[in-house]
Amino acid sequence: MTARPLVEVAVAGARGAATAARVGADRIELSAGLELGGLTPSAAAVELCVAGPLPVAVLIRCRPGDFCYEAEDVAVMARDAELAARAGAEAVVVGALTREGGVDVDGVRRLAEAAREGRADVAIVLSRAIDLVADPTRELARLESVGVARVLTSGGAPRAVEGLGVIGGLAAEFPRLEVVAGGGVSAADVAALSRAGARAVHLSAKRRADPPTGRPWVALGAAIAGPESDTHFETDASLAAAAVDAARALG
Repeated sequence: MTARPLVEVAVAGARGAATAARVGADRIELSAGLELGGLTPSAAAVELCVAGPLPVAVLIRCRPGDFCYEAEDVAVMARDAELAARAGAEAVVVGALTREGGVDVDGVRRLAEAAREGRADVAIVLSRAIDLVADPTRELARLESVGVARVLTSGGAPRAVEGLGVIGGLAAEFPRLEVVAGGGVSAADVAALSRAGARAVHLSAKRRADPPTGRPWVALGAAIAGPESDTHFETDASLAAAAVDAARALG
């Protein structure tokens, strides 16, 4: 029997990290703003989470939107990556693309080098920026000199279970790379992703937090259309536990 896939839960803070640990997840990816696809978390959030029982991968992403960054963005993210690694993060999750649609190898290298200044053995994880390139196999090969340890991917599909062919191809082409399948993952997808070659599955297991009641609603952001969208996401213990159970059933 093959080894079961690791279960990585994307969390937005210490509360989510505690939930992931309680249901038996193997590690967490820490970010802020799950509703925005994840942004760099605060230094305090990193410190609190690395003090917990699970390995912590810290997402380094200075803003929502595309992965084409200016020099100032890269400078901020480089410092964030160094600080996260220095605080004890097991991994940093980074990604940068060129306007031409390929991986910004120099940008990723700078982020990786900065992280290693904070912790020499920190793992470098390529984020789902890889899902936006035309040829992920070629682009991953270009990063060989950077020393990427893991890649988080949906196989370029809206949901990872729809990108099994690409996920399997990457796992076969880069056997020393840990392919982490992420993107709309649910417990029902875990077995298929594992069979395709994913050594880990990544899911946010999130639900929309219940908004407060009994007070008038005031918009604090231009993109917020109404009180129903003025909320945040949090880790749902039942969704995370179901994925853990599905992975353990394979082990």
